[in-house]
Amino acid sequence: MKVIYTIIVAILVMFIITFSLENTDPVKLRYLGLDFFKGSLPTYMLIFLSFLAGVIFTGFMGIVERFRLTRTINRLNKTIRDLRRETKANENENGHPPRILAGEKTTLPSGEGIP
Repeated sequence: MKVIYTIIVAILVMFIITFSLENTDPVKLRYLGLDFFKGSLPTYMLIFLSFLAGVIFTGFMGIVERFRLTRTINRLNKTIRDLRRETKANENENGHPPRILAGEKTTLPSGEGIP
């Protein structure tokens, strides 16, 4: 497996090197008549910087999504703990688990619904 990984990395490095050597034409960046750089930038550098910006943006969005999911998981785990606690309390009172009859609506202990 290490050999395959090394071959893939070597091919990727070769692609980057040959791409850079073939795309050295200068590019002057302009937007609405404004010059962002006084000089010019090689084409390969502009493409690599755009790619890097995309990777960073995607990673940031992944981190935000992970935090959101972690918060949701923690909230649902708390709901599960509350429901287990309520079930255990009902078992202690009656000696058997509570029953829900057909058509009967139930609510969570905190009064919140699960989305």
